[in-house]
Amino acid sequence: MVVPLLSLHVKSLGASPAVAGIVGSSYGILQLFSSTLVGCWSDVVGRRSSLLVCILLSALGYLLLGMATNVFLFALARVPVGIFKHTLSISRALLSDLVAEKERPLVLGQFNTASGVGFILGPMVGGYLTELDGGFYLTALICFSVFLLNAGLVWLFPWSEAKLSGTKNGLRLGRKPVLPGETNYEVPEAAPTPGASESKETARWPWEEVTWALRDMRSLIFSEMWDIFLVRLLMAVAVMLYYSNFVLALEERFGVRPKTTSYLISYSSALGPLAGFALGPILRLYKHNSHTVLLHSSALTCTLLLLYSTAHTMGVVVLSSTLLSFSTSIGRTCITDLQLTMGGAQASGTLIGMGQSVTAVGRIIAPLLSGVAQEVSPCGPPILGAALALVAIFIMSLNKSRAGGGGSGKLKRE
Repeated sequence: MVVPLLSLHVKSLGASPAVAGIVGSSYGILQLFSSTLVGCWSDVVGRRSSLLVCILLSALGYLLLGMATNVFLFALARVPVGIFKHTLSISRALLSDLVAEKERPLVLGQFNTASGVGFILGPMVGGYLTELDGGFYLTALICFSVFLLNAGLVWLFPWSEAKLSGTKNGLRLGRKPVLPGETNYEVPEAAPTPGASESKETARWPWEEVTWALRDMRSLIFSEMWDIFLVRLLMAVAVMLYYSNFVLALEERFGVRPKTTSYLISYSSALGPLAGFALGPILRLYKHNSHTVLLHSSALTCTLLLLYSTAHTMGVVVLSSTLLSFSTSIGRTCITDLQLTMGGAQASGTLIGMGQSVTAVGRIIAPLLSGVAQEVSPCGPPILGAALALVAIFIMSLNKSRAGGGGSGKLKRE
């Protein structure tokens, strides 16, 4: 509801284009550094506690945004939202805790479908409300109220994190669940020594556990999971390059007005959530092999980027946009599932948070590459995106045998 209105509102407060750009970038920078920390923190203190804190502090950010009357207050309001608005990531981590590994891609796809509907309806509602007197402030306060409602639902719903330790319904986790104040990583047993009890007490401090978990995660990523995160970065940049100059390219190549292009973007965005319904049959067809699904969806994405780059009619553009909505949505779900498979579901919050950080890096890199490529040709950004996707396909092909082995699950065993 609020995101499409932010740039217009900060300019209405008297900000110059440069200041508005800095304020807008601050959110992405905060998300880049906070997503991994918040995800790891949710592994340590438990999903319910971390979800409640993130929802409430995000609500505070939108309340401050609704009260902001100058650029400084506007920028200040974006700080708690930039740091703590990781509710979708924590919810994905919670789902990965509760479902069997075989069902995880399908459930995550359904979750992405539900959140995708929100991204479609939100801008429509916000666009309507902003036409009213004080519409932006009203929209921000409604967002604040929605976050409070979500916090109430999290608080009132019958939670039982003890379910995480059971085996019924295919649950994978086989040890005591994480509750607030407890660590998610077991301390290796040793012979009784005078310092043993002190060591266990120290291990109960959440932020120390976050530090240890991030250290373990860093070694895991550089030794065993580097290819997964590199593929995620390459594919994210490839897709962002496609969208970076979409409006301008269609105007230069086909004379399409920006208003018509916006309808095409809305159409493509509406198709994305439908991929969640198609994911189930696709996974059954591939016998739940997420790596092969990701490989083939990336190959389709690469082909469609080339098709769009060489299109001579708007019909080909519409066809490529339609299929890209499906291939990119399926690819995002499968690569998240591969992260959890290789790293172990016990560290799902950290893994998903790191995935979000990688995507944030892509958001920083893509505009720079797009500007350089666009100097060559209006088709330069999507052609460069296709080249990056081809590199990602090559990396996945080289590591296909190792990924098919079920991953290391290193953090799961610790």
